[in-house]
Amino acid sequence: MAPTLKDVVRTTGLRVDGQAVTGTTYTNYQEPVERLLGLAVRGERSSLVRRTVLQASLGVASARRQTGEGQAEYMDRMTEDARAAMAEEEGDAADKDLRRFLTLVIGKLILGTRGDPVGCRCLPLLEDLSSVGNYAWGAALLAHLFDSLGTSSRETGVAGFFPLLQVWAYYHLPSLGRGMARQRGAVPLLQRWRFCRDERSLRRQVTLIHDTLDTIPFGHVRWTPYVGEDDATQPWVERGRPYFGRDIWLHYFNTVVPLHHRLAARTLGLHQAVVEFPIRQRAWERSGRSFRGIQQVTDWTVRVQEQLDDWERRGKEVVSEATSDEDYFRAYARRYGAQVYKGTRRPLDPEGRISSLEGVLHSTIQQRDDLQAVVDQLRAELDRAQQMVGGASSSREEPRHSVLEGQLASAVTRAEDALAQLQEREQELRDALARTTTLEAEMAELRLWPEVAEVAQWREAAGEATWWRQEAAEATRLRTEVGGLRTQLGEERHRCDMLRSEMKGLERALALVGRSRSAANRSGIPSGSAGHYLTGSSGRWRNEEEARRQERAPEGSETGPRVMAPPSPRPPEGTGESG
Repeated sequence: MAPTLKDVVRTTGLRVDGQAVTGTTYTNYQEPVERLLGLAVRGERSSLVRRTVLQASLGVASARRQTGEGQAEYMDRMTEDARAAMAEEEGDAADKDLRRFLTLVIGKLILGTRGDPVGCRCLPLLEDLSSVGNYAWGAALLAHLFDSLGTSSRETGVAGFFPLLQVWAYYHLPSLGRGMARQRGAVPLLQRWRFCRDERSLRRQVTLIHDTLDTIPFGHVRWTPYVGEDDATQPWVERGRPYFGRDIWLHYFNTVVPLHHRLAARTLGLHQAVVEFPIRQRAWERSGRSFRGIQQVTDWTVRVQEQLDDWERRGKEVVSEATSDEDYFRAYARRYGAQVYKGTRRPLDPEGRISSLEGVLHSTIQQRDDLQAVVDQLRAELDRAQQMVGGASSSREEPRHSVLEGQLASAVTRAEDALAQLQEREQELRDALARTTTLEAEMAELRLWPEVAEVAQWREAAGEATWWRQEAAEATRLRTEVGGLRTQLGEERHRCDMLRSEMKGLERALALVGRSRSAANRSGIPSGSAGHYLTGSSGRWRNEEEARRQERAPEGSETGPRVMAPPSPRPPEGTGESG
């Protein structure tokens, strides 16, 4: 399903017939904005006007809803204030205020843009106020909405008149429960609904809507929700009826999009046929999403002349020769059934068997409902014929009524037999669908067994790899510690060698002292001479030790021979102790 021109005109009351909303786009709208509105545009190369500036020019910039004031009372008060303000102005001033108001409504509401500024690209169409009502603003609204929805998956904000989508969903998918009836019988249909406020998070709301859409019963979809509407109270519907149910190009200046209504034939009360058509590149394809026709002056009545001619011819009527939707469902299942739905809301159906059976079942249900309506109608006609036969007063009329009653009874019998066969087929399809769903679930579980084994292997390999990485890190740490210990051991060995050398020197010195004392005692050398001798011997030993240390020192070391202090002078004779 998709919103169509019929949905636009019934929901909003905007015109969908008449002249296409198109013309010339300019690089700079400064001149028409100053001349027609008396305002300034937002930038040098822009088609936007600040919303607050427009509201201030209309005298409603500071208007706020009063405490306890409802929406209807607030709008009535705003309308009275605006009318009173406009009644005080005449001529060009009144026309300028009217253009400001229309620019605000069209540029911010009907053809809304992202953000706060208001688009004024349609301002040249407002120069002649008497012809403003001749344009198909509803068709432009739908074109702008389709164009903005194309970027909704990549943008955080989208433009367009989204109450249309909301009310459209209320009528076609009532089981969503997103709207509340406010005023029955009001037209346009937008006035009948009040939007429900949902305090839950946006992510939670989206998830719930996805689940509801995926599980909504086929019978809860209303393909033709406007049956029984009183069109006499909606003259705009009668004016737009020649444009309903047609493939047509929609226009809004540089936005030109096709409405392929044949892809949603069931919204016209027809059976959906299999539709295949080539996709060709449009000659006016925009270079990027940022292009909005302001890079250069462009006359779109010439640029898209072929599509404008299609609008003038009211497009092409949608017809369908299909007698059921079964072929469409099968073709849909063949094309899209192999795409695995990434989620838990739908069963795995790689072969498209479930989708195919669901399509056939839905088509059978639709045929059963249609046949049930025929049976009910035939039964009513049969009851009426029996009453006529029972109340017939003429014997000549009785045979004719009897024949009619017999024909109706035969038709009712045949219709009931066909209905019984359809009900049997429906039950068989339901059983087959249940068996197929169970079988696909079992097959999917079997397909997952190799994946489970592979996951276990991967986990085991990952565990081993983690263990080896930990062992390698531990080995590296141990190597580092061993290197440090080796360095410390070398230093300690060097210190031990030094201590051993010093110990040997001390031992030799003690031996020399011992020998010198013995010699002195034997020879009678005074103790002072022995002391001087020992001092000289100790100095020689230190010189020899320093020479050996210098030989062991590495090349480039600053360690060199140390100059030993000279021995102390000998004491004067006669002061030393005698031997």
